Amino acid sequence: MEWLRQCISCKSDVYFLGDGRTKCIKCHKKISLQKLNKISTLIQCFIEDESALSVSKRLHLSYVSVQKYYDKFRFLSAQICEREYESLRNLQCEYEEYFYLESSKSLEREAVFDAHNFLTFDYANHIYTILLPSLHQYKMQMIEDNIQGAYIDEFIKFKRLSRIIKVNRYLNNIVHFWEYFEKSILKYKGVSDEKFAYFLKEIEFKYNHSKERAKDLLKEEYFKGL
Repeated sequence: MEWLRQCISCKSDVYFLGDGRTKCIKCHKKISLQKLNKISTLIQCFIEDESALSVSKRLHLSYVSVQKYYDKFRFLSAQICEREYESLRNLQCEYEEYFYLESSKSLEREAVFDAHNFLTFDYANHIYTILLPSLHQYKMQMIEDNIQGAYIDEFIKFKRLSRIIKVNRYLNNIVHFWEYFEKSILKYKGVSDEKFAYFLKEIEFKYNHSKERAKDLLKEEYFKGL
């Protein structure tokens, strides 16, 4: 593989040491081929949406270990998304607000407080998302003040409006991302509130890049931090 003949961090040439590691002629970073191959394989599995459980069984690795790598990849995906945004933020963009609620809660009126709201921006066909503050923290206060009913009714109106926007702007790149997001998030069979932002950024990252480009970006981001 070409990337094994180059430093994964600075792209300079590498040479092999007697212990099986490679060493960069420029930045002098050392790394074993075994670790390079392991990380490369796990990144490929991550980009291909293979579950951590499936990977752990197929490669005979600890599930906890694979899950930690996946969490790291999500964190790095978010970093890449933020860096890319910095180069796009001055361009003109379109944006829409979106909410996500698990289908199992869709018929519960008060479940709107559990919805995840985020803004979706389209910078010349490059998607960027901002997760808005959770409404869950206000639920008990609204119940105590007896105003949750009025708020829920207004939110339901907003959901209807969102569906109208979806129909009227079907070819919009933002709507395409929403459809991609809805399909992708279901694979995880439930995401905690604490980790939702990183799953959102993972999906944003994968949507914006081809699989090959995504793999290369993650490899560069992972190994430059070693």
